[in-house]
Amino acid sequence: MYNYSLHNRINECCAKNQLDTGGKDKLFFTRLIANATSIESLYSELYGNHPKKEIAFEELLQTLINAHKHRSTSLQQKDNTKEKKGNWFLSNEITGMSLYVDRFCGNLKNMPAKLGHFENLGVNFLHLMPVFQSPAGESDGGYAVSDFRKVDERFGTLEELQSLQKEMQEKNMYLMIDIVLNHTSHHHEWANKAKAGDPVYQDYFYMYDDRYLPDQFEQAMPEIFPESSPGSFTYVQACRKWVMTVFHNYQWDLNYTNPAVFNAMLDTIFFYANLGIDILRIDAPAFIWKQLGTTCQNLPEAHSLLRLIKQCVQVAAPGMALLGEAIVAPKEIMKYFGTGLYSGKECDVAYNATQMALQWDALATGDTRVMLAAQYDLLQKPFGSTWITYTRCHDDIGLGFEDASITAAGFNAYEHRKYLKDYYSGVHPSSPASGALFSINPKTQDARISGSLASLCGLEKALASNHPYDIDLSVKKILMMQAQTLFIGGLPMLFYGDEVGYTNDYSYLNDSGKSYDNRWMHRPVIDWQKNARITETGTIEERIFSSTQKLISLRKKLSIVADRKNITWLTPHNIHVAGFLRTANDKKLYCLFNYSSKVSYITWYSFKEHGAASKELYDHWTERKHTVGSDHEYFVMEPYSFCLLEASI
Repeated sequence: MYNYSLHNRINECCAKNQLDTGGKDKLFFTRLIANATSIESLYSELYGNHPKKEIAFEELLQTLINAHKHRSTSLQQKDNTKEKKGNWFLSNEITGMSLYVDRFCGNLKNMPAKLGHFENLGVNFLHLMPVFQSPAGESDGGYAVSDFRKVDERFGTLEELQSLQKEMQEKNMYLMIDIVLNHTSHHHEWANKAKAGDPVYQDYFYMYDDRYLPDQFEQAMPEIFPESSPGSFTYVQACRKWVMTVFHNYQWDLNYTNPAVFNAMLDTIFFYANLGIDILRIDAPAFIWKQLGTTCQNLPEAHSLLRLIKQCVQVAAPGMALLGEAIVAPKEIMKYFGTGLYSGKECDVAYNATQMALQWDALATGDTRVMLAAQYDLLQKPFGSTWITYTRCHDDIGLGFEDASITAAGFNAYEHRKYLKDYYSGVHPSSPASGALFSINPKTQDARISGSLASLCGLEKALASNHPYDIDLSVKKILMMQAQTLFIGGLPMLFYGDEVGYTNDYSYLNDSGKSYDNRWMHRPVIDWQKNARITETGTIEERIFSSTQKLISLRKKLSIVADRKNITWLTPHNIHVAGFLRTANDKKLYCLFNYSSKVSYITWYSFKEHGAASKELYDHWTERKHTVGSDHEYFVMEPYSFCLLEASI
């Protein structure tokens, strides 16, 4: 609906900033007018009753104009190119890798020399784990930021980050970095001013004179790290106040009920956008709005905030996509893509953490029924949005999929999760895995799992025993897991080191700033001599690297695997095999994964259930042709094997 007063307000603001709305600034002005009603509506939902709402809205408009004015011509051209493609991040030609710069190659200055490693593998999208300033020993892996605009000297300089981005852009590579919206380090400038007694900046956080309101909050708020950081508030002696610290006591939660906080962080979002970031990863969005009497997670206002951010980004940096790092149940995570009028208009990308955990469930049990039971909810993702699909990442493996999925598969939920924890921590006598439990809740016995892809697949133990068969089996597990991640639909994200089979790195135990957090075991320091073995035929490094390289190459060639909501799960004719069909026009690609340690048999009828029956199937992985047999005959799959079967009719 046209809003004359709002339109007039925008015109005045643009005139004051001397924008050429009929010339070089026309596209920006058009986008601003097109999104203005939604921006004002969402802003009013959040701040309509705030005494400074009018002043803050003027500041928001000015923030958008400033962001546009500081966006380079090359980035504006890149915006236009991406918009012509339409949802560019759905492409099958993009494969990513996430990494810690310092543990990967020392610093940002060394990164350009390593781009060849990614090009060789086929990776063209990098997620750099947090590089902005955070205090040593209290960094939470970089997620306790003390300066959002200064690269930490441990990694290099802002200029070196910009130089890397430009070189990546010349190579048609994409870049993702994090923004930590939920909290700052207690050493951030705002926190320091709050400690000094400045009431303006104390209102940037949740700060209280006594325990009355903190106690009220904590009645409903679950503990995030009950072992290392129990409770959700910390007493600050410097100002004699209690401050909300949901994650660690050195991470102060920002108060988004204050519109000044929103505007300040929106300006930071555009600072990152104008560095040339292609996808901005919003850390922990489920926590960004707090309300007494609730869990302070996944609240409706959190979604309104994200929608407001999305609308603003569409105006001033339309080529940058937003990723919501919401590691929640499938029904909740769908809301981060947007609902109702905003369906597909909140976050563009989200982590498919549920599918990741389900793959680990299937690997431990050899049974795919829990995975299949959870798929209905995952398939509700809106068209035009996509997943980050991954087998491992910097974080632990949570077992947050719903009890209903476990029950539907015929298991007892408590006993099933206990088995998974025992299996991956190596406690179960039949387990080949080498992992550890993370963040054990002593009250509920809930826990998550740490460990590298290779170690959880059994390679660490197999190498220790020097058993060729077990080594070979572990490599097969690694590749099967990665193959499903790459072909299930979404933007696949490898974790550094997994492409050459790194096992757990226990050096973190000698670092007092990391020893309390066993997730560092799967965040290796790269040994480039080990990586050089990818050129030696037959080494484990070469086998895993070349196979991963082939998988990525196949994915780029098969446009059918672009994320167009074109996935159909196959009837489970064998509970050990997970299978799905990708379709596009008259093309079909059957992807099957045998999670059993034994040979599995699939009836040929599986390939006849969806549309016209195929006469021949070509496996892109083994490069073999298969003639489709009679219904009483079987397609045979070796232990931990997979196939990518394109149908010929």
